[in-house]
Amino acid sequence: YYFFRTLLSVSHKLRVLFRSFQRQKPKEQFNMSVEMETCPASAPFFGFMGVTSALVFANIGAAYGTAKSGVGISSMGVMNPGLVMRNIIPVVMAGVLGIYGLIVAVIIQGSIVAPANGLSQYSLYTGFAHLAAGLCCGLSGLAAGMAIGIVGDAGVRAVGQQEKLFVGMIL
Repeated sequence: YYFFRTLLSVSHKLRVLFRSFQRQKPKEQFNMSVEMETCPASAPFFGFMGVTSALVFANIGAAYGTAKSGVGISSMGVMNPGLVMRNIIPVVMAGVLGIYGLIVAVIIQGSIVAPANGLSQYSLYTGFAHLAAGLCCGLSGLAAGMAIGIVGDAGVRAVGQQEKLFVGMIL
């Protein structure tokens, strides 16, 4: 909701800015175009895409790791129900990945500056940096979630058959 509201507000301000841009003298047009290059209205889009990618990809990884480890716990719990609570660690580790994504998304979102007086103060460089940070966090969370899920599933099943493998599964 806030994203679409911001998008509508930015598009309205761009129309107003474009109309005033057309009415100005050529020298003033050049100054405005230089000003718009460093802080274009599209820069916050890249920052918000960083927020989205950090949150979405990290939580997809957390969900996959939780599901895959949960299947292993369920399978192992049928044979050895006393070890279910002890072997829940891979599920917790996968869930923490979603929290990491949420933390990074909140940090990035907190540093996105709203436009003031019709001009954006959020630079394109900062937008790209926030997009890169969000992608780094999100995609590494996705990969870690997949790894935790696969190793957690196999490790929990192995611990169900031989309890001495518990420390090895955790490491």
